[in-house]
Amino acid sequence: MTLLLDIISTAAILFIVAAGLLAIFGVLKIINFAHGAWLTVGAYCAVVTTELGLNPWFALPLAFILGALLGGLTERFIVRPLYRRPLDAILATWGLGIVIGQLITLWFGRDVHFTTALMQGTVDVLGTSYSFYRLFAVLAALAIGLGFAFLLDGTRLGLSAQAVIMNEALARALGIDTEKVRLATFMAGAGLAALAGVLLAPMTSVDPNMGVPWLTGAFMLVMVAGTSFGALAVACLLFGAAQVVVSTFLSPILGGITVAVLCAITLRIRPKWFARA
Repeated sequence: MTLLLDIISTAAILFIVAAGLLAIFGVLKIINFAHGAWLTVGAYCAVVTTELGLNPWFALPLAFILGALLGGLTERFIVRPLYRRPLDAILATWGLGIVIGQLITLWFGRDVHFTTALMQGTVDVLGTSYSFYRLFAVLAALAIGLGFAFLLDGTRLGLSAQAVIMNEALARALGIDTEKVRLATFMAGAGLAALAGVLLAPMTSVDPNMGVPWLTGAFMLVMVAGTSFGALAVACLLFGAAQVVVSTFLSPILGGITVAVLCAITLRIRPKWFARA
């Protein structure tokens, strides 16, 4: 039972980290390589609230708002002029991620920080004692998934975003303000990345480079999933299960690269397989 719960919670964590990246990729058609930096910013929001003695739950709205604001500035002044040059946009976000990492280092130093979990203790699941916080991560992933489903199918912004994904030129001809859709999507994706950083902080140490390995895994999962959140959930569950099994029975080091390796193999053999999910 512990192994099964580890698989489910790991898949949930992977989904939380990758969801914001997928949202931006689906609408803007670029990979935001500053995603890891926004995640790190969110984690340091948790560090600041812990060091100030504030309620740790305060870090969630703080991180989302800060991430969304920074994402909005990034889209307006860095990404928007480069939409017709997607490779340059990718390089620009990669460079921005490096700059943000260095600014965090200047402000907080290279020391490792630890934060307080939003929830403490364990809970009994079918006779197995398991971390309450990791189960909360599963609920958070479900909430994010359902939230995106509602946003895409139940709001005007979501319908406009779907129109932009399918045919941007036609959407523009129908009167949809594609610039506002892109801005709102980028802000939501960056805010979600920062939110993921807060949720991850209690599970790992926080340092200026913590977002890099998570960016690698999220990037590979998005490449496999395409523009589908359903496909992303399936990929996270399957590859997350493989990561947990490899880490448990072979080596945590090998487990750390399992997701990237399996995604690379999938893209080589069946590049559109998960996109049909």
